[in-house]
Amino acid sequence: MEAARAIQNGWKKGRPNDEVRLLPICDGGDGFGETLADIEQAKAMICQTIDAAHRPISATWWWQEKHKLAIVESAGIIGLAQLPPEKYHPFELDTFGLGTVLEEISQHGARTCVVGIGGSATNDGGFGMARALGWKFYSEDESEISAWNQLDKVSSVVGPERSHLFENCIIASDVENLLLGKEGASRIYGPQKGLKPDDMQKSEACLEALSATVDAFVNHRWSLEPGSGAAGGLGYGLMAFLGGKAQSGFDLFAKRVSLSNQLDWADLVITGEGSLDPSSLMGKGVGSIAQECAKIGKNCIGVAGKANITKELSHLFQNIYAITPHFTDPQSAQSSAPKWLTLLAEKASKDIQS
Repeated sequence: MEAARAIQNGWKKGRPNDEVRLLPICDGGDGFGETLADIEQAKAMICQTIDAAHRPISATWWWQEKHKLAIVESAGIIGLAQLPPEKYHPFELDTFGLGTVLEEISQHGARTCVVGIGGSATNDGGFGMARALGWKFYSEDESEISAWNQLDKVSSVVGPERSHLFENCIIASDVENLLLGKEGASRIYGPQKGLKPDDMQKSEACLEALSATVDAFVNHRWSLEPGSGAAGGLGYGLMAFLGGKAQSGFDLFAKRVSLSNQLDWADLVITGEGSLDPSSLMGKGVGSIAQECAKIGKNCIGVAGKANITKELSHLFQNIYAITPHFTDPQSAQSSAPKWLTLLAEKASKDIQS
């Protein structure tokens, strides 16, 4: 909502007579929990857990009593934005803290749990979460594995007595990538989390060994399911360890806010995200909105912190605007995002006038 208001303020400076509607759409990442909770009239609950670096935190999840519905935003627990920049390597981070929250939600009596998994700092395939829920992983010499970057040595796994905590576990994801391969968890999103080219072989070997062992144990190749590579493989972990079903986070919101009616009303649509690049078209909200606009012949403007404009993106968007490097440097863009987003939107509005 803060980003939407900044865009509105900038646009109205350039075109004060335009009517602007704000419609925050979340595809499963940062802001997912609060946005969906507002729609579902769910109340905030606080619990104690740890972040991706195992630092103690108070985390929020949301509870709707009538339908025994719980909403979890992974980004608020193990999210990249929760950590100081470049202090931790992904090999040091895991999803254990999310598992702690899911266990508490289960004890609260939830029948359905919706987990938004975008924005994570982790690349552990849900290994940490599984350990928090009672799964154990062993190497050939029967030593227990406690860090995900040791998973290339995993040879066996033991599950807890009760693995499926909820009747329905819905994974709200912003991408459809598989766990492994050239568009897998490590290759596509690993660099955003801090994985270096030299880390790729190790990371992929760990996730490959994890999935081979777990898939054999549960007798299903979850690693081949669309969305298993989302959030550093957390999508895979929720499927394999909790029986989760992947659903487009964007589709989930689009239905609840009658997006098609909103697009019909508009003459022009503005959408955006931190980095507008080819991955934006892999199921993320910003790409999905642009594609919906193209279907019905509406012009769409993309705004971003930074942009890697490809032919596919330029075909979908009437214009694309990025804060960096045209307006300021990355540090200022992050520390004063509303200011720069307002100026960017004002520039876009004036371009439309001309």
